[in-house]
Amino acid sequence: MTAKIDKASGAITRRHALQGLSTAGMATAFGSLSMTSARAADITLRWWSPQSSPAQLAAYKFQIAQFEAANPGVKVVFEPTSDETYPAQMAAAFASGQVPDIVTHIPSFSVASYYAKGLVEPFDDVIKAIGPEKYYEGANQTYKAGDGHFTGTGIGNTAADNLWVRKDLMQKAGIDKIPDTWDELRAAAKKMQGGGIYGVPLPFAKNSATSFVVTTLIHGAGGQIFTPDLQVAIDSDATANALEFYKSLRELAPPGATGYSWGELITAFVSGATATGYYAGRVLVNVSKQNPGIADQITCAQYPTISSNVPKSTLNDFPSVFIPKGTKNLEAAKKFAAFLFEPEGYIKQLLAAPGHVLPVLKPIATNPAYTSDPIIKKYPTEIDLMTVNAAKGYNMGFESPAHKPNTKSVDIIAADVLSEMVQRVAVNNENTKAVIGDTAKKLEAIMKS
Repeated sequence: MTAKIDKASGAITRRHALQGLSTAGMATAFGSLSMTSARAADITLRWWSPQSSPAQLAAYKFQIAQFEAANPGVKVVFEPTSDETYPAQMAAAFASGQVPDIVTHIPSFSVASYYAKGLVEPFDDVIKAIGPEKYYEGANQTYKAGDGHFTGTGIGNTAADNLWVRKDLMQKAGIDKIPDTWDELRAAAKKMQGGGIYGVPLPFAKNSATSFVVTTLIHGAGGQIFTPDLQVAIDSDATANALEFYKSLRELAPPGATGYSWGELITAFVSGATATGYYAGRVLVNVSKQNPGIADQITCAQYPTISSNVPKSTLNDFPSVFIPKGTKNLEAAKKFAAFLFEPEGYIKQLLAAPGHVLPVLKPIATNPAYTSDPIIKKYPTEIDLMTVNAAKGYNMGFESPAHKPNTKSVDIIAADVLSEMVQRVAVNNENTKAVIGDTAKKLEAIMKS
């Protein structure tokens, strides 16, 4: 999850071309970067990303080397940012005119905000070069702007709000199926709680993790935060039901949950401190490395809803790829952006955190180089579930296919309006209706700002 936590041979062979992109195809799409012109121009592409773990850096190094080998005279320099500082860094870059040539792994709603201000190049050519037919259905919908252009594409998908469960604890408690509704989840958590194990790990702090959870629950109650035309819609029975359910889970969470954020949220389940979890696919690799004794006992499902009549959905922050307006190397930047999806390098990048950053391209999800990874191979049902549902997912900037892009999403998350609402109801025991009314006014003020 990009906003909280933690995300190629020199000559492309016929096998590579059949698997996905080809250097020749990208050259056709964007024009040839010939050795002479490239060296004469002495092109250096600057690549920014907040995702820079050692495994990811190794994958980037591979992709850069392959691209440079295929394009003599073009150099790519990777410059790490961070989830906390990228907004200020991007603002400074735009203000100075010294923008990076390509940016990856920041949420789609941030890209939508930049595009609305005229700060992002249309990405249509890159998506065309990658192949629109390769994408999972709905994968690019969140990047479609009001003018019909695409603002970017996903470097991957993240199913952020899975319900994780322990099959051994369920069996011990006499629970024969994964909870499907809120009542079932609460009942199951109560049955499994005991002996030092808590039922849920949900956060009650004023931060983005709590904001994400309450967003999941509002949608799970059949509500929305905004209408499709971006009028504030949070003052509803659905929000009240979501908050009351959230409050009811406080007794099933560890005592320290009032200070929980993303790190504590995943650690509580991975360590065995809670019987259920709320998190993305990084749970799989973390359990395998940190608590292998439960590795055969974990599985996931979409998070329960208030009743079986309310369809389930998946929260996805859509980690992106986009090109800032003002790059002096637009043609080369487009070519490199498309090259990032060449199968060999793209798979290396995805497997830096297997199951967490999921492929946006269908051929990659069935590629043996991807499916043979030990984590992917061990959990095929869970990986497939997250991959398909994340591609159809939503976030604050894109609540449904009917919604206009919400370019104020970054401001809403940063202001902690939603998590403050949770704290006031679930921790301070304030009147639910009054708190929702206050929150609606705060959202309206942000939207008008």
